[in-house]
Amino acid sequence: MEKDRLLAFTDGVIAIIITIMVLNLEVPRGPSLAALAASAPVFLSYVLSFLYVGIYWNNHHHFFHLVRRVNGAVLWANLNLLFWLSLIPFATRWLGQYHFAPVPTAVYGVALLMPALAWYVMQTVLLRAEGEKSGLARAIGRDLKGKISPFCYLGGIFAAFLEPLLADAIYVGVALLWLVPDRRIERLVRER
Repeated sequence: MEKDRLLAFTDGVIAIIITIMVLNLEVPRGPSLAALAASAPVFLSYVLSFLYVGIYWNNHHHFFHLVRRVNGAVLWANLNLLFWLSLIPFATRWLGQYHFAPVPTAVYGVALLMPALAWYVMQTVLLRAEGEKSGLARAIGRDLKGKISPFCYLGGIFAAFLEPLLADAIYVGVALLWLVPDRRIERLVRER
């Protein structure tokens, strides 16, 4: 099967996820700087979630430059990823409204962990479909960031119950780790 429909659908779903997140932003409850400052946790949780969704979209875009065709397993793996990404707006809103509360902070970590695991599943399915000697397999290599990120999210989830600010710092740290797309993939795309 061609990959164009999968990419178009993914782009559409991600655009809707971002739209839902921005629609969840509320106007400050007054015309003062104090009212604006009170909205900061909601806005900052939105910024972090926007960054995460953007990272997934960017990496998805790069990944699929190296994918020739997709099959049913890839379609389902991609849907699995989109499902978990679609829960980020819920966790974002809850975290923003109850910042530094342990349970919303931990749930936010789960909302980050599950797409990371879904990404790993999709990556595994793609590698199986493309083959061990494919450009995608060469670009992924050992995938150290992909392997340590879920453990960082788990650390953040547990830290949420001890010190929610530490959990938030872990979530920001992982986002910063992924901010720059993998140069190996860009290099292989250029070589093609």
